[in-house]
Amino acid sequence: MKPVWKHAASVAVLAGLLGGVAQAAPGVKVQPWGKTPSGQDVKMITLTNDHAMTVRIITYGGVIQSVDVPDREGHVQDVVLGFGTIDGYTRDSAQGGLFFGAMIGRYANRLAHGRFTVDGKTYHTDLTDPPNALHGGKIGFDKHVWTLVGTKKTASESSVTLQLVSPNGDQGFPGKLTTDVTYTLDENNALSLHYTATTDAPTVLNLTNHSYWNLNGEGSGTVENEILQINAGHYTPTDSTSIPTGEIATVENTPLDFRKPTRIGDRLRSDFQQMLFARGYDNNWVIDGAYGKAPRSAATVYDPASGRSLEVLTNQPGLQVYTANSLTGKYAGISHRTYRQTDAVALEAEHYPDSPNHPSFPTTELRPGQKFDYTTTFRFSNR
Repeated sequence: MKPVWKHAASVAVLAGLLGGVAQAAPGVKVQPWGKTPSGQDVKMITLTNDHAMTVRIITYGGVIQSVDVPDREGHVQDVVLGFGTIDGYTRDSAQGGLFFGAMIGRYANRLAHGRFTVDGKTYHTDLTDPPNALHGGKIGFDKHVWTLVGTKKTASESSVTLQLVSPNGDQGFPGKLTTDVTYTLDENNALSLHYTATTDAPTVLNLTNHSYWNLNGEGSGTVENEILQINAGHYTPTDSTSIPTGEIATVENTPLDFRKPTRIGDRLRSDFQQMLFARGYDNNWVIDGAYGKAPRSAATVYDPASGRSLEVLTNQPGLQVYTANSLTGKYAGISHRTYRQTDAVALEAEHYPDSPNHPSFPTTELRPGQKFDYTTTFRFSNR
């Protein structure tokens, strides 16, 4: 789907009249953004292009704090759930975390009983979603201040690279792991996340970003009217604790069939067992096409109210789609409105849950001399 953008000057003028925050030119800005409870400095990096799109990333958790995008009328709104101060993210961390906008590692999604084996040796990590481990242990990648490696600006894009070094034994995972993530905003209103990682000992790794998207604007309420298409004919069924059974099942004749554009809310209250387990959508789809090569289209979300569209492209093998089932009104975001179930959809491009315990799944092992190298792109348009 090609972006349909109005002339930049017109967008800027109209966005200004309607209260949006338009940018006149592409660029990169770095500024202080508070301190963690332990006193660590946190920075915000702002990426802009000349089509009124702005992305803000903070070094705490590698979080995508906000993404401002024009609607069909040129009105600019933030389309991710998040907080206006660092306290919002660190408070969430102390309560266990719902991972707003964060980088997830070392192992995104679940590991059965927090256990996995590498080269015949069994390792354990904390059970953060009993009886399983979720998103990398009690102090995962989302709860660290990442190092700002550098920024870059060209005529066609702006970018920032963050790095995190995870020592051997961190949260129970073997090997010293060095992870870099480069966030790039281009002139086609595409935000790309390029993940690379290396290790000095055999380990397992699964990285993703956990942004909650609402294309009608942060704090605007449910995404049930948004139209979702997932380019996947299969998914990985789970047991009642969200651990895959090992089966690769067809989506045909199930509420998980989004091969054609479908309103998110149409089958959200289905009595299909997988939906009952998760209290909504929280499933891994097996994306059509070869993984590990060029990014291919995994999913598209369209919001009829605003005209905004988001396409997710990735060379990861799977896509976890999550309808924010655990949001209960406990958190209020930038808009000072509370977040509730279905107020957003997370589109987590990643390897499959519990892959180390399923030899038939694409491997998540990483060894010395190898390089973890994957890219996920969030491309916006309007119509």
